[in-house]
Amino acid sequence: MRNEIINVEGMSCEHCVKAITGALTQVGVADVQVNLNEKTVSVQFDEEIVTLETIKNAIEDQGYDIV
Repeated sequence: MRNEIINVEGMSCEHCVKAITGALTQVGVADVQVNLNEKTVSVQFDEEIVTLETIKNAIEDQGYDIV
């Protein structure tokens, strides 16, 4: 399993947490932790199932910006 912390702009509420968590779960991320205060998304994933690029695209598809 690989762990990554992604800096994300535009998250501000529980809806944001649910949107990102749902999108990342659908693409195969094993664990998602969204921190609104730090503007980060911590993910744990199997690189044989999903790539970091796919994860970033899923976040951007929800309307958030990767920084």
